[in-house]
Amino acid sequence: MSRPRPAGPPERTGPAGGPAPVGIDELLERVRSGFVRVGPGEAAAAAADGALLVDIRYAELRRRDGLIPGALVVERNELEWRLDPYGSHRVPEAVGHDLRIVVICDEGYASSLAVASLHRLGLHRATDLIGGFQAWRAAGLPVQA
Repeated sequence: MSRPRPAGPPERTGPAGGPAPVGIDELLERVRSGFVRVGPGEAAAAAADGALLVDIRYAELRRRDGLIPGALVVERNELEWRLDPYGSHRVPEAVGHDLRIVVICDEGYASSLAVASLHRLGLHRATDLIGGFQAWRAAGLPVQA
C-alpha cells in the first residue's frame, strides 16, 4: 500500500533512485537555509559571549594572512572528529551539543558546508561567518601574524 505524496513539486531523483545531482550554488543555498549566518561583528560578539570560533582554513592561508586571536584552528578534514562531543578525538572545547560554534573559512563558502555537517552531528548552534576570514580582516577586527 503506497502513501499519498505530499503536495508540491515532485522530488527529483538521480541514478539508481538516489538524490538528484545539484550544483554547488544550489547546495550552498539549501544548506544555508537551515541556519542563520553571522557577520564579522556578530561573530566577534558571539566569541565575547563564549562562542567557539573555529578556523578551518588550511595552513598556507593561515601563514599568509594570519590568525584570529582566540580562534581554535581545526583543519576542515578533521572538523567533525574534533568537535563531536562523543568522539574519542575531540578537542577539550567540545563540551556538548549545545555549544555555540562559528566556523570560519577564507571567504565563507566551505564553512557553510562544514556547518551542515556539524548540524548532522547534532551541533545545532553551529553557524558560519559570512565572507569568512577576509570579511573579518576587512572589518578591522583583530588579526595576529
